[in-house]
Amino acid sequence: MITSEINQQLDLILRGTVEVIQLDELQVKLAEALKAQRPLKIKAGFDPTAPDLHLGHTVLIQKLKHFQELGHQVIFLIGDFTGMIGDPTGVSETRVALTKEQVLANAKTYEQQIFKTLDPQKTHIEFNSHWMSGMRVDKMVELCSHYSVARMLERDDFSKRYREQKHISVHEFLYPLVQGYDSVVLEADVELGGTDQKFNLLVGRDLQRDYGQKPQVVLTMPLLEGTDGVRKMSKSFGNYIALEDRPAEMFGKLMSISDDLMLRYYELLTVVNLDEVKRQHPMEAKMALAEQIVRQYHGDDAVEEARTDFQQRFQKRDFPDEPDAHVTLTPTDFNNVPDFSMPVVEVLMRTGLMPSKSEARRLVSQGGVQVDGKKLSDPNGIITFEPGRINSMKIGKRKFAIIEFRE
Repeated sequence: MITSEINQQLDLILRGTVEVIQLDELQVKLAEALKAQRPLKIKAGFDPTAPDLHLGHTVLIQKLKHFQELGHQVIFLIGDFTGMIGDPTGVSETRVALTKEQVLANAKTYEQQIFKTLDPQKTHIEFNSHWMSGMRVDKMVELCSHYSVARMLERDDFSKRYREQKHISVHEFLYPLVQGYDSVVLEADVELGGTDQKFNLLVGRDLQRDYGQKPQVVLTMPLLEGTDGVRKMSKSFGNYIALEDRPAEMFGKLMSISDDLMLRYYELLTVVNLDEVKRQHPMEAKMALAEQIVRQYHGDDAVEEARTDFQQRFQKRDFPDEPDAHVTLTPTDFNNVPDFSMPVVEVLMRTGLMPSKSEARRLVSQGGVQVDGKKLSDPNGIITFEPGRINSMKIGKRKFAIIEFRE
């Protein structure tokens, strides 16, 4: 009976995961928890280095939700102390430290956003400043004695910077130590993190052993690709979908992703059966995904408004279900033009759907180009873009492009 229940739990726990260290330890922990009728402590840490979360962050939050639904204790750890150190993961130089005021202001917005997914009654929020801010110097020295410089330099980003003779501050070594010590204080059974956090998560296992605890199981989740389908979702790449995006904007961004990426989003951001998704028409499945995510973060009323906005702007203009091109513009594309305007011919060329500028000019002159349903006629005309707005462009009778401007 217990074996069957463990397998049922593992089906959900392992959905979308990259690696479990170690799976047999997780099975033992689940068995012991079921026998003792006590929940496992599931920890995930988030440094409040920016005020807004995006769907990439919710991959971990969704996995916390899975554990929550299975009856386990979820600990959402806000790294207000580690946030002031700055996570050295994936960076080529020392991060600029945030002030305590910046970190606390950002942390406040996190509390508001996570409860759009997690059950607030079943979520324990912790701040690692509670035990780190008052730690005496002798205790910090003792903590540092548990790890060697050689072990720290095994970490890819540290070793790379060391080989290239780039600056590494001593305080950066404290980040993985403090993250690991958090697991000791919280007595975590499982810690979740992105694949880029593997080193830090393993430090937690090592420290728990040193402090006489059973080591936590490490569960890594993939880094969610952004709307471009290539790079990880990031505000700096302009390929993100923020939880605070307007409903229509969120809906439109989700409708613009590729079919392959749609399946990835279903797997990591929902619990919908993937076989059922694959049996649907891609446009219907994508619409259902957009509706589900907008509903989760903005409510039922917002779904209807967002769907109507999308249909008015795209489907009711005889455009095809899938765009032939999706162009993303950023401020650097406008060559310092303050009103973010660009010649229509240049926009057409950026879609990759025109063989030459002369053909683009001819098509505009003949009235064969529409932007948001408005026919263009001046081949020397310009188009002005608004940040966050998605513009539809009909090119000739059969081609369709989405032009998106992101700051």
